[in-house]
Amino acid sequence: MPTSSVIIRQVETGDLEALSAICLKTSDAGQDGTTLYSDPTYPGLRFSVPYAVFEPELAFVLCQDDLVLGYVVGTRDTLAFNQRLEQQWWPELRKKFAERQPVAALDDKVLDAIRQPSHTSAELTTDYPAHLHINILPAAQKNSHGRRMVETELNALRAAGVKGVHLGVSLQNEQVCGFYSKLGFKFLMRSNAIYMGLIL
Repeated sequence: MPTSSVIIRQVETGDLEALSAICLKTSDAGQDGTTLYSDPTYPGLRFSVPYAVFEPELAFVLCQDDLVLGYVVGTRDTLAFNQRLEQQWWPELRKKFAERQPVAALDDKVLDAIRQPSHTSAELTTDYPAHLHINILPAAQKNSHGRRMVETELNALRAAGVKGVHLGVSLQNEQVCGFYSKLGFKFLMRSNAIYMGLIL
């Protein structure tokens, strides 16, 4: 894939479907998680789309021509973002999926998060109030696109005056921690995921 034809730009409203699709295609520790969800929109409703909706200035996509190949999204204030989701995002989804029961392997992970979102540890948010998510389709995971995407997000967070950012790595995808270490992230804690942070 020629690097010259691949660009990074700010997210647009028309990108939401692509963000949802990419989230699904990378939801199994970076691999295709299509068989793990009975509804293909499930992972994106939690990990990508709300960020583009509520903080589009911190959401960017990797594109080749008109094809979206990846995204990086984030929030400058995790606690405030969680409160906003509780007021403006989860209630509508709770109504929509009120009768929905888990069918596929990871349905419950999303349905439980919609019905009773988890709280982010103060150990993370005190020094690293922001957080980010990045996913790139396997075909585009070369030519330093991931590094460029993360650096674009970090620059946007710095410009917003954020002092620190954290991210979570799937326990099944621990090998990518080396990538984040090279960008300056350090290990913070291991629980439901491997959490890393960077002072900006």
